[in-house]
Amino acid sequence: MKCASAARAGLTAVAVLAMLTVSGCRGEDAGLPSASPSERVSGAASPTPPAERSGPRTLVDAPAAGGLDKLTGDGALTDVPVDPGEMRDGMTLVTGNYGDPGGQGAPVLFEGVDQVPEDTNERREHLFRGMLEYVQWDPELGQPEARPVEPGPLGGSVECLLASLSEDGNVICGWADEGTAAVALFEDSTLADAGRLFVEMRGDLER
Repeated sequence: MKCASAARAGLTAVAVLAMLTVSGCRGEDAGLPSASPSERVSGAASPTPPAERSGPRTLVDAPAAGGLDKLTGDGALTDVPVDPGEMRDGMTLVTGNYGDPGGQGAPVLFEGVDQVPEDTNERREHLFRGMLEYVQWDPELGQPEARPVEPGPLGGSVECLLASLSEDGNVICGWADEGTAAVALFEDSTLADAGRLFVEMRGDLER
């Protein structure tokens, strides 16, 4: 009797093992895909991309821009050097001299406005003319040609012009977008260097 029970138990174990072996191989033999980790997690979803910034941008009186510090004391601006054009309620005028922390080189003069009600390209042209007067550009030499610059992540239009008869000298750069316009004067610079620094400064001055 004991031998018969043991035999039956042995046969039962063999049968169960065979069933498990067959069922375990059946999915692979049939070529069925196994569930991926994301499918095994309930409610898994692709990450939602961040929403794009909406609404008009504004200018800020940044303490530093493009790695340059806003100068205070003797280096600070005491007035508005360039006529910004008509200022209406809600508009902001931002001006400042920005210089190298080590005191090397001439400071960069910045002036800009936000919440511009008209075409910002026209306001930028107004600022360009004012900056040319500031550097005492001789009108008889003609209007310096404005060249486009890659605007960077803030988009809009960025241009620089060389107010000099040589390949370097006074470079004036300006931007215009949906609601803001600004210019900056880079002394003893080139179009390439001034344009690159201007775009970097813009990233700190516009929000």
